[in-house]
Amino acid sequence: MLRPSLDSLTEGRAVGQSPARLDGRDKVTGRALYLDDLTFPGQVFGRTVRSTVPHARLLGVRFDPAFDWSGITRVTAADIQGDNVVQLIADDQPFLARDVIRHAEEPVALLACADRERLEAALAHVFVDVEPLPPVLDPLRSEVVFKQYLIDHAASGLAEAFARADRVVEGTYLVRHQEQMYIEPNAVCAVPREDGGMTLHGSMQCPFYVHRALQRLLRVGEQQISVLQTVTGGGFGGKEEYPSMVAGHAALLARKSGRPVKMVYRRDEDVAATTKRHPAVMRHRTAVQRDGTLLACEIDVVMDGGAYVTLSPVVASRGVLHAAGAYRWPHARIACRVVQTNTPPNGAFRGFGVPQTIFAVEAQIEKIARELQLDPLEVRRRNALELGDETPTGQKLLWSVSARECLDAVAERSGYAEKRAAFARENAAPGARRKRGIGISLALHGAGFTGAGEAKLKARAGVELTPDGARVLSISTDIGQGTLTVFAQMAADALGLPVPAIEIAESDTSRMPDSGPTVASRTLMVVGGTIAKAAQALSRTLCSFAAEVHGAVAGDVLCENGVFIARGRSLAAFGEIARRWLAERGPLRVVEQYVHPQGIEFDEVSYRGAAYPCYGWSATAVELSVDADTAEVRLDHVVTACDVGKAVHPILAEGQIEGGTVQALGYALLEEVIWKDGRILNTRMQNYLIPTAVDVPHVETILVENPYPHGPYGAKGIGELPMDGPAPAVTAALLHATSALVCELPATPERILRAIDAAKAGR
Repeated sequence: MLRPSLDSLTEGRAVGQSPARLDGRDKVTGRALYLDDLTFPGQVFGRTVRSTVPHARLLGVRFDPAFDWSGITRVTAADIQGDNVVQLIADDQPFLARDVIRHAEEPVALLACADRERLEAALAHVFVDVEPLPPVLDPLRSEVVFKQYLIDHAASGLAEAFARADRVVEGTYLVRHQEQMYIEPNAVCAVPREDGGMTLHGSMQCPFYVHRALQRLLRVGEQQISVLQTVTGGGFGGKEEYPSMVAGHAALLARKSGRPVKMVYRRDEDVAATTKRHPAVMRHRTAVQRDGTLLACEIDVVMDGGAYVTLSPVVASRGVLHAAGAYRWPHARIACRVVQTNTPPNGAFRGFGVPQTIFAVEAQIEKIARELQLDPLEVRRRNALELGDETPTGQKLLWSVSARECLDAVAERSGYAEKRAAFARENAAPGARRKRGIGISLALHGAGFTGAGEAKLKARAGVELTPDGARVLSISTDIGQGTLTVFAQMAADALGLPVPAIEIAESDTSRMPDSGPTVASRTLMVVGGTIAKAAQALSRTLCSFAAEVHGAVAGDVLCENGVFIARGRSLAAFGEIARRWLAERGPLRVVEQYVHPQGIEFDEVSYRGAAYPCYGWSATAVELSVDADTAEVRLDHVVTACDVGKAVHPILAEGQIEGGTVQALGYALLEEVIWKDGRILNTRMQNYLIPTAVDVPHVETILVENPYPHGPYGAKGIGELPMDGPAPAVTAALLHATSALVCELPATPERILRAIDAAKAGR
């Protein structure tokens, strides 16, 4: 496979190693302080009063006059002096409902009190008067379209391709909501300031989202808001946009009460009210030759956005851009629309629209192989994208394409061919009570923002000199993935320092450059690369200074392992030069701006061009068994290969892959939000089932390193890729075990049995 030449960030002492996590000791010893561990002088506690109906006219909010309201702060929409909209893509979602209720958990009022028991009692004495309206709960019946997309790839030849096809295969696939179920619920504390502004501490992914939202809500200047991320117990996308809502509520109460207001959601409130993964209905029509060669596809995707726009347009965008999977299509027409329903808004979740559409295309590949009586792995191999191929947007793949490499690695490590033959023989034996199967899937995931997103954002990050090393300056947050550690590794190598010499500055919007949100598999590739380049610039400055101090030629000086040297001669320790610089010349701070690679262009109107600068690639094999009577599934073994470009920290990379794989296995088999009349019934960990240690098999990871030339040290994004492939690998294994294709997620025993019955009936 062609390996491109890399830029100057190609080698290092720390990159490629697995040093201890910078935050690891504090987290395992309990010293790490989460928001609810913090106490602010004079703080009170806040709660949200919500609707209980999915659609209604709001007639008013009444506070029971018989209740003693002394010491309780009350806020309604009438108290909002700024813009009553949550700043995001569209100005449609209010912080507090004023006239119309659009979902059953809509916030309508806020309460705060120093006494938590009185606060809970007060909630029962607030009455929301409504006039119910008919709700729309089925996305296929919605007439309100938030956003729609169309990709036409050589569509003029579509009809001819279908006419000459040996087989036309059709399929409909359905996926439902998925809850992020992070360990720490949403939690913030708003502290009022003397200048009329607000300091906000909170568990979040994107501090500048909250910063901008509070500016509009409170109608204050940029300098009057500071947002600080506290240690965060997981996010998975669920703390991308939603913390703006919680922060706004706390800030409204803090402004009216004049006291810090802490809001920590209860688990049932968090599950009921916050954003989920978008449900989707996906229809495929595929033209294929007898040997399995794909000729053309027509794909239609409908996503359920819930009550408000939130991030639905960009979720749908990423979904439609990945809907054709990691395959070569001579002709394609792919349409997607995301619509409004009267359920709480759906938003970001790890994978961001891709797990939905990858599941559908991979299930369609299984259906094609079944109808043509071909091995699904060979169908994938035959059609997998290669270097130089084009995607349905017309993007020519110029580097780091590892679809076949991942497929082959997983097939070999899992023993796919041998087990497929052996299981078929076992399943055919008379009286076999457990049917065994092995399935494989292939996925791709665009790294970074879609299209011109990164170029528009102009992310900034940097480093500053300390007496003994350097400090990383970035607003990118660590929500468990290990960002702090990999940033330190990259900065250390760029500066010629050991990792312990690198500090990470606190995520504070008043002091840090805006490096953009911690989303889109962009943190390491985009922000990490920008930090490394800033560190290189700082290193050049110090090397010149060291040369000046010690009478050496500037071009001869470099820093290795914390010592400045010139032509093999040691000049001084890094700390000595750093302290002298600070004493004589003052602070040294270098901030760089991310530069989007030239020639990577995308037309956001026609949806043509390079949708992403590069893609991550993965393949997953799942081995399982199914009880023939109950359809209970036991996962036996999982192998997954992910092309990450370069594993900056191999252990963290493997952890990301294992974690994402387990989350996806839950999506495949267990996790289902149960609804009744627009409200969620299973709002606790006891009844919303996620995988536990009992459910998870051994997950074997393979790190494929096919460098991306514009990524630091060749690295690409990794965070979301592992979420995309396991679910279709599960249903592929179920098909192998039962001869029935389950077209809905999660694949519960009831749905498996229905699929088996349908297969027997020839439907």
